[in-house]
Amino acid sequence: MNLIVVIPLIAAGLLSAGTGPAPSPEPRSVVIAQKFDSLFTSLSQKRGFNGAVLVGIHGTAVYKHAFGYSDLRAKKPLDVRSVFQIASVSKQFTAVAVMMLKEQGLLRYDDPVSAYIPGFPYAGVTVRQLLAHRSGLPNYMYFAGKYWKEKRKALTNGDVIAMLVKHKPRPEFLPDRRYKYSNTGYVVLAHIVERLSGLPFDEYMERTVFAPLGMTSTFVYNPSNRKTVEYETSGHSRNRRKVYTDFLDGVSGDKGIYSTVEDLFAWDQALYTERLVQQETLDEAFTPSSYDMKRDNNYGYGWRIDTLDDGSKVVYHGGWWRGYNSLFLRRLDDHTTIIILCNKVNWSWGEKEDLIGLIDSADAP
Repeated sequence: MNLIVVIPLIAAGLLSAGTGPAPSPEPRSVVIAQKFDSLFTSLSQKRGFNGAVLVGIHGTAVYKHAFGYSDLRAKKPLDVRSVFQIASVSKQFTAVAVMMLKEQGLLRYDDPVSAYIPGFPYAGVTVRQLLAHRSGLPNYMYFAGKYWKEKRKALTNGDVIAMLVKHKPRPEFLPDRRYKYSNTGYVVLAHIVERLSGLPFDEYMERTVFAPLGMTSTFVYNPSNRKTVEYETSGHSRNRRKVYTDFLDGVSGDKGIYSTVEDLFAWDQALYTERLVQQETLDEAFTPSSYDMKRDNNYGYGWRIDTLDDGSKVVYHGGWWRGYNSLFLRRLDDHTTIIILCNKVNWSWGEKEDLIGLIDSADAP
């Protein structure tokens, strides 16, 4: 079993219930763990949920458990140490890398991208617009297949930039006219990090973020420098088919990070400190910059932002990519964290309000 919860002393057999006064109510952390375990056990049995879950309250992981298999054919059980592709949850890491460079004085948010990438053909696009999805850049996932003929060879960030410079695919709209979610924007940001640091994106993230935070199972996928992963997983589609490597997998910044629920919790806790960036820099990232009409919420820099009915603020991001999907959610007021990583595409847990409501219901009499 990979279940970790706080267990009451009586239930653990360390105290006798006896015939004395009625036992005091179970601690809130135990109730929360029981509620999440009940939900995800049911989802795994009835809805095919296959993944790992961690719930943190005020810096403590009160619940973590893995359900299902790392490979559905081999039926090797998942573990809380299993490594998943976190898909677009990667964007917050790219954003923080850019923030770090800003604090070092190596870039400014309102500088044009052309100041960092020679020949960049989209005039007026700034770093800030990339962070907030307001650049209007064309989607590389749509044009890459047209220009990249060697489908057995992985595409890189540099290759995407070269396509933009050479072929100048038509932008979707002029810069800063509106919001539209842009994977291309975050690929460009990752390439800017590479150019300013002089390091490949995977190496930069390892040196400046993952290693300093002790995220030993986290890495940026690089097909030319593949990691040996002890608790490896395979991605699977909704219909349980294994998903294999694609030429787009080599592109990072918008996706491409692999991690565990435990490592992501370490990342979550570091964001309450100033180990990576100053609080005022992070506060700006958590300030709405663009309104997403489809989702009826806002986007900052690398995070979606919403206010719940009780007025509390959540910053979060979901992700999906080739057999994996994920959710990383933080309620800032009380340092609540919910991390869900799947290696079989499945969104059965419902909306973020449902998950937060599960925590708050633990306070009900």
